[in-house]
Amino acid sequence: MSHKRNIYLKMKTLKEARKILFEQFSAGLLLGEMISVPDAVGRVLAEPVSARLSSPDFHAAAMDGIAVKAEITFGASEARPKELVIDQDAFYINTGYVMPENTNAVIMIEHINVSGENRVEIEAPAFPWQHVRKMGEDIVATELLFPRNHVITPYCVGALLSGGIFSILVRKKPKVLIIPTGSELIDWRNTALEDVKPGQVLETNSFVLGKLIESCGGAYVRHDMLTDDQERIKEAVRDAANSDFDILLTVGGSSAGSEDYTKAVITDLGKVLVHGVTIMPGKPVIIGEINGKPVFGIPGYQVSAIVAFEQFVSPLICKMLGQPEKEREKVQAELTRKIASKLGVEEFLRVKLGMVDDRIVATSLPGGAGSITTITEADGIIRIPNHIEGLNNQEPVTVELLRPLFSIKNTIVAVGSHDNTLNVLSDRIKAKYSSITLSSSHVGSMGGLMAIKKGVCHMAGSHLLDAKDGSYNISYLKKYLPDIKVKLVNLVFRDQGLIVLPGNPEAIKGIEDLCRDDITFINRQGGSGTRILLDYKLNQSNIDPGKIRGYENEEFTHMSVAVAVLSGMVDVGLGIYAAAKALNLDFIPVVTEEYDLVIPEKYFESENIQILLETINTGKFKKSVEALGGYHTERTGEILNT
Repeated sequence: MSHKRNIYLKMKTLKEARKILFEQFSAGLLLGEMISVPDAVGRVLAEPVSARLSSPDFHAAAMDGIAVKAEITFGASEARPKELVIDQDAFYINTGYVMPENTNAVIMIEHINVSGENRVEIEAPAFPWQHVRKMGEDIVATELLFPRNHVITPYCVGALLSGGIFSILVRKKPKVLIIPTGSELIDWRNTALEDVKPGQVLETNSFVLGKLIESCGGAYVRHDMLTDDQERIKEAVRDAANSDFDILLTVGGSSAGSEDYTKAVITDLGKVLVHGVTIMPGKPVIIGEINGKPVFGIPGYQVSAIVAFEQFVSPLICKMLGQPEKEREKVQAELTRKIASKLGVEEFLRVKLGMVDDRIVATSLPGGAGSITTITEADGIIRIPNHIEGLNNQEPVTVELLRPLFSIKNTIVAVGSHDNTLNVLSDRIKAKYSSITLSSSHVGSMGGLMAIKKGVCHMAGSHLLDAKDGSYNISYLKKYLPDIKVKLVNLVFRDQGLIVLPGNPEAIKGIEDLCRDDITFINRQGGSGTRILLDYKLNQSNIDPGKIRGYENEEFTHMSVAVAVLSGMVDVGLGIYAAAKALNLDFIPVVTEEYDLVIPEKYFESENIQILLETINTGKFKKSVEALGGYHTERTGEILNT
């Protein structure tokens, strides 16, 4: 079979693609099915529901006491109490019991004085229907309880059952088939991690999409994984289109590669309505029609798959159920730094959020379409229109929230140098204070100080070496934050060194080997403490950075450096011992350095920062940090002189 590459012809904007989708599939709503009321929570009514029974279905006492006819109590007072005869003028009654004939009020038991055998006294009159639940007070038989397309909640169950409704007609859940495709895919359920080979990918998209379908009110069936075989994919899609599925999703194979067959399959069996939408991530999405059914080619990259689903499949499921499209809460936020974007493409930028002073601040996460953590770590999404080239950090932006606003307001915003102990700290805080979140963004030590200067974070991690005296951070605070009062708190001392493959196959001994012709290096970003340390060591050894292969290639975290070494992309990188240990790499020590937290004084006494400091000083935190390897906690939690 020849392998032809697809070409994106006439890509559509998001607005155009959605218009095409909903015009093509504008048929009626799904049919209904009868189910028991207690099982109907989350389901959508297919017809209006009216009460068959009044609630209460009789006049009922609302208090314990005596039931009376109110009119016979008129005139009673403390000065002139009235005496009533039990079982003649008054009748003992309990809450919820049927009111005796010819009574219309209840006098509470504590307002009754027993005056003799079968006699009681009252010192105040009752008024008609006092402490009585009248028949139909809550629900009147035949009245509308809920209209069609209403979503049943747990509260609704009580109303329906009380109204004599025990089963209801709800819309059938849209049934979606997910077909994961790709020769590189393997099933995580029956594969040992040590058996995963380079080039193989754990198939996860179908499980994510399946749960997204359920969250929209649909039901899904997962097809067995298919390799990149056009005929087998075609057969599976044809069978599904001729069955009872309402929507078909193929996952992977929608892009422009030589083994991306979704477009060809849909073309052969039906018609392609859209191939390619000017959004990022999610551009390769395909929308088609076979046998009158919507068929989607969902991109294989995880974030692309999620965005494509949320923009096209989710609203279509909602429409089939007679529901409005799900909308996220929106807030205004301030960017911590400028954001560049591509003209002609609508970008879904994932951001971390937190409230600093009275502003919500947003820090962008990496934009990789295949990086699921850019969604799991995100608090919100900023949609950058296709006619805008970028966003200025001075202008407010609209953010769609992925987490509740109260959670955003209870977030400690840390911006600065990356360190693995911040993850430990975040976990230890969450273990005891579940409402507090520590959100850290990795922009380097200098980036953290600049964030403090701009007032967009609560604290910054920093390990900036002063080449003149060997001290850390203090001289930088004086130089770059002269007008801001801060506290400097030691988090850890940590071992920095060269990370190499197990066994050190290139026989690297130290910094002086970085300029060898046979060595490829991976650097940290400019402004990071590790970069400053490297340049300091290179200067000590009289090494020209221009002679180091890879000096210009940058990563933003120690773990990213370690992964680059592990993958064989480079021979060596400078990073912390804990990163090397985590990936079973070898480590050549260079220096033990100080890593501190820079906290503006105005936040230092706040409740959340005090909880953070309390956590740092616990034995559990220190023990967890030491277990990572390469860390020293003798001065952890100490407030340093600045």
